[in-house]
Amino acid sequence: MSTPSFARLGSANTYDNARNNLMTRQTALSNLQEHLTSGKRVNTASDDPTAAAQAERALTRINRIQADQRALDAQKNSITQAESTLGDVNDALQNIRELVVNAGSGVHTSAERSIIAGQLKGLRDQVFALANRKDTNGQPLFGALASALTPFVGPQATAPDYTFKGLPGQTASSEVAIPFTLDGDSAFMHQPARDAVFNASVSTIPTTRTLTTDNVVVTNTATVGATAAAATTATGVPYPTYSIAFTAVDTTTTPGTTTLTYSITETPPVTPLGAPAPFAPVTISYPSATAAPITGIPGLSFSITGTPSVGPPPDTITIDAQPSIFSVLDDAIQNIGSASNNNAAAQAVSQALHNIDIGMSRISAVRGQAGDLLNRADRITDNQGKRSIQLEDDRSRAEDLDMIKGISDFQNQQTGYQAALQSYAQVQKLSLFNYIS
Repeated sequence: MSTPSFARLGSANTYDNARNNLMTRQTALSNLQEHLTSGKRVNTASDDPTAAAQAERALTRINRIQADQRALDAQKNSITQAESTLGDVNDALQNIRELVVNAGSGVHTSAERSIIAGQLKGLRDQVFALANRKDTNGQPLFGALASALTPFVGPQATAPDYTFKGLPGQTASSEVAIPFTLDGDSAFMHQPARDAVFNASVSTIPTTRTLTTDNVVVTNTATVGATAAAATTATGVPYPTYSIAFTAVDTTTTPGTTTLTYSITETPPVTPLGAPAPFAPVTISYPSATAAPITGIPGLSFSITGTPSVGPPPDTITIDAQPSIFSVLDDAIQNIGSASNNNAAAQAVSQALHNIDIGMSRISAVRGQAGDLLNRADRITDNQGKRSIQLEDDRSRAEDLDMIKGISDFQNQQTGYQAALQSYAQVQKLSLFNYIS
């Protein structure tokens, strides 16, 4: 016969277990309430370390995109202002062009042309000020690769008359940024081989005869470029000045044919040790009723209309390169203002219009580059917006709470907590002391 065993269950142990379960349920209910009020499944890294790390990486990338976008907005504002400034420059040059055309009218006197030259000077000053315009941060809009606060300097007493105090070139764009500035050297400065901007002036243009020059043409870009490089190295002047003096004119030996002989002088000479350039006299023959083709200058050619005089003094044609649009405008002002007669005015107007048109084409090309940069900025903004949306989705999936599931879990936990409270209240009544009392 086995001996019965008795187990004793203490009331205190039952109460402790019930209380611990209530505390656990209350803590879980409080946590669910915190998640619901914050809208996040992960409030601290301990809630879900992996999800917290994923959300942190996504948030870091979102903040980086926002910083890049703020920088891009500043860059876009600067380029927008630069593009608008180039538009203002083109408008000013168009006004200059109209005045130059007006100066070529045969009804104007020398005094009236001087007045027009004064108007041109005011517009030239406006163009120069626009080229040195700064953005809202005080940085030049056309500084290129350098940091000079005033990119363009001039006019100067020594050649070249205008200089670009910067490093030519355009800053490259990146995946998330565009340049702050445009290449002012490409917009406003000229290169002989690239742009062929030359001023051809005649020493004397009497009223009694007409001698004018056509625009200078670059016949060999490599030769002109080599001459410019040699001149800069030897003399510090970007390109030499050429003078053509007519020494003989023959219109009688061969009827209907004119024979010209002229000499060419290069100043400053760019041959080694500064020795005079070895230019031999040039003799050309051409039909008398046509323009005379002038050759012999390295890489250049032009034509003259009319019969030159051998003097004394002989008619002399001077060819000099125009290093900038400002130089073109200065020459136009000088030549128009000092034109003593309609023939001289016509020569000045023809030369000025040709060179101004070249300058306007350069400015328009750089303005087109500004438009491309602004389009690129818009594409970058669009791409960054898409990336931000994707990263925000990644962050949301990692840490945000599914509100439907969260409310359901909260209601279930609340119901369980209420049931635990009620059961504890009932169990608490099952005590010997309740019966004794």
